[in-house]
Amino acid sequence: MSTTDAPKKPRETDDVPVPATLRKSLKNRHIQLIALGGAIGTGLFYGSSESIALAGPSILLAYLIGGFAIFMIVRALSEMSVEDPKAGAFSYYATRYWSKRAGFISGWNYWFNYILVSMVELAVVGSFVNYWFPAIPTWVSAAVFLVLITAANLLGVSKFGEFEFWFAIIKIVAVIAMIIGGLAVIIFALPTASGIKASFANWFTVGGGFFPNGLMGHTDNGWTGLLMALVVVMFSFGGTELIGITAGETEDPKTTIPRATNDIIWRILVFYIGALGVIMAVVPWNTIDGKSSPFVQIFDSVGIHAAAGILNFVCLTAVMSVYNSGLYANSRMLYSLAKQGNAPAYLGKLNSKGVPVAGVLTSAVITAIAVVVVFVWPEFAFNYLMSIATIAGIINWTMIMFTEMKFRKVVEAGGAPEDSDLAGKSGQEALDAIHFKLPFAKVAPWVVLVFLALVVVLMCFSASYRIAVIAGVIWLAILFVAYQITQDKEIIRPMNNKEKAAVPPQRPFLIVEDTA
Repeated sequence: MSTTDAPKKPRETDDVPVPATLRKSLKNRHIQLIALGGAIGTGLFYGSSESIALAGPSILLAYLIGGFAIFMIVRALSEMSVEDPKAGAFSYYATRYWSKRAGFISGWNYWFNYILVSMVELAVVGSFVNYWFPAIPTWVSAAVFLVLITAANLLGVSKFGEFEFWFAIIKIVAVIAMIIGGLAVIIFALPTASGIKASFANWFTVGGGFFPNGLMGHTDNGWTGLLMALVVVMFSFGGTELIGITAGETEDPKTTIPRATNDIIWRILVFYIGALGVIMAVVPWNTIDGKSSPFVQIFDSVGIHAAAGILNFVCLTAVMSVYNSGLYANSRMLYSLAKQGNAPAYLGKLNSKGVPVAGVLTSAVITAIAVVVVFVWPEFAFNYLMSIATIAGIINWTMIMFTEMKFRKVVEAGGAPEDSDLAGKSGQEALDAIHFKLPFAKVAPWVVLVFLALVVVLMCFSASYRIAVIAGVIWLAILFVAYQITQDKEIIRPMNNKEKAAVPPQRPFLIVEDTA
């Protein structure tokens, strides 16, 4: 992709004029909890069983390694978000600093990813409701929650922030309660269901020690080990990029975004490494078979036998949280894509509350259709559609890192946003003036990209993930073709003087205009 295929429109038409349109209503507490809630979902409560089975106690290292990579990805995104806070985040940045094609691929990939994630979350919501009310059809539960969350998103960004704040609080309280309960079992030497004394020494003495399956090994059940666990671990961090999406509606992005981003480290330490570390100290890792959540097992060890019901409520909350965040992110992504000229213009309109109603309703309707597909053809939906969602996360993260490098080149050339503190600066002076710098910016993106490439290679060793890699290649091809088809309706005309003034000097004085 080159800059030549991304002629720039004037900033007042190609970006999101936040102060005049979108409401900057998200407070610091909203951003903190949205970022935290995005990293705590059903993947932690139930999916952690799979990662523990692959690597044993060494899964803690996998979460540490994966967490560092995610931290650098979010730091790269936040570097741009602080200087240029816009709805659509990385899609807008890809268009602004890379190419229109990159913005198209990045935005639609993210939108479709969250459609599929929302589809699965709504499809399973019925199973949680049936725990208490078995007579209610699963499709009724899915429909009710879809309507409720959609209505909440139509009320305004502040309402979304409040919903997500309390959803996150519930999940956080559940994890903290589990950690405290587990520590109580260890400290007071309380009896456990397994008969093995609870101790952190169990990491090294039970079931083959800290590295029971080594870095990588093959068994009758397939490949195992620390490296294979990385594949599962990385996808549990999906949603952390919501920090960038919210930047355009944050009261004080220069203060709030850096704080929320830097807090990712301790969140990972406490809520992943801390929680799973305590679990494996109380419950021998080789007894965690995935039939029930490890969180249920540890609550049982504490003597709270209603653990299944408690966790059911927490998971129901997590499902609603994921769909709430997904619908919010998707509506803003469609809004941004429309402003970039990469989506129909009607998606770029806001109501009096600053809500992109068309984006919210369009995403909700498509999600509803996807949920119907799940109910009618469950095997097809989960085996094929979700494989695309799996690889889509890696595509997003990859494009964020490439875009950050493009952003720095534009800033160095004097093409920083006009309303940024970097305006009028170029060269090293401009780079030094970046408010929230990516650490080791010259090498960090390449290290992360190599790591993501390694994850893709490791996916090929797993039969269940191999299909995701194949689907990812096909999906990227579809996006490239879709972009070309949309460009067939466009013509190139010379820029006027006003448009020229908005373009960095290195950009060509051409603009693409839709004739449709």
